[in-house]
Amino acid sequence: GLKDAISTTIINFNNEKMQITWAAKELFPSENVSFSYTFDEGKHKVWKTCPTYLLDQDYNSGCLFKTEGPTLAISIRNSNGSEEFFSKRLKSDVYIKPNRPENVTFFWKEDTVTVSCNKPERAVTCLRLELQYKSKFDKDWQSRTSECCSVGEQGFDPRKCYSFRVRLKRLVPYCNVVNYSSDWEAETFWMNGMLLDSCDGDIKSQSNTVIVLSCLLAVLLMILILVILLCKWQRLQKSVMPAIPDPEHVFSDLFSDHNGNFQEWIDKTDHAAVQTKIEYEEPECIIEAESQQEDKKNSDKQGPRERIFSLSGAAENNDPKAAQIACLMPTSNTIASFAGFQILMNDDMYVML
Repeated sequence: GLKDAISTTIINFNNEKMQITWAAKELFPSENVSFSYTFDEGKHKVWKTCPTYLLDQDYNSGCLFKTEGPTLAISIRNSNGSEEFFSKRLKSDVYIKPNRPENVTFFWKEDTVTVSCNKPERAVTCLRLELQYKSKFDKDWQSRTSECCSVGEQGFDPRKCYSFRVRLKRLVPYCNVVNYSSDWEAETFWMNGMLLDSCDGDIKSQSNTVIVLSCLLAVLLMILILVILLCKWQRLQKSVMPAIPDPEHVFSDLFSDHNGNFQEWIDKTDHAAVQTKIEYEEPECIIEAESQQEDKKNSDKQGPRERIFSLSGAAENNDPKAAQIACLMPTSNTIASFAGFQILMNDDMYVML
């Protein structure tokens, strides 16, 4: 029953070294077992003891030895080798774990990346080259697998920084009974065909750009708020405390012509106002509605500086609204206006327009 319960893990490292492990503490808690192996076939087998034991809390939990052929027989016994606990025959070449790809090269052409490596010496047809990549904006790795030993992928953005890693895989079940892959080759960082130390600089540049834009937006927003508050304050100030007019601008002639002498300025201003009132006083006009004969008589009686104007056309037509306008005006080259009519005065000559 113990022989059927034992479970082992078998790895053939690139058909160079064999590693066989077992759960020693669970299977043999009270005894430290021994391990033997042979690559010989037939009745004349030569058993070899384990050259290098793997330990788990001072218990023998595995053995590491050189691969010497395609057929392997193993045996687990008690410490002195007198009693066998487990034995098994197996083919070593169906447990192969390949080595890492060697001499990995990257070839960039526009948005296409081609990754290649050296071909292994053995079992190339059983191997596949796997490429994984991601940018700093991707959460998970993207994978691409091709025959050994070249793989290509398209759609790379030259503005982004990408992380790449590659490994070799054994085909299952045609070549291996266990899905073994090599360890990942060292991760590399590329951007637009250029090898970088890391993609941290790309993240920093992106973050710096975001920070600068955020600061500019914050400054513009603050300036806008200040301008709005300033306009509101000016309106409030005008409504609460209206501006006091500057007398220098309202009474400019007081300061420019009279040097601020108010009495002199007011006297002259009153004199100018009286003259203006006299000059623009409307002449007294007499409106009469009489016949043309009476107009002649009245005109003879008037002084030489008085003239009477009539709407002759309306009088001849006996228009009841016809009126005679007589105005006594000073002799002057002036245009006067009365009741919608314009009167041109030139010495003793008056013309109604």
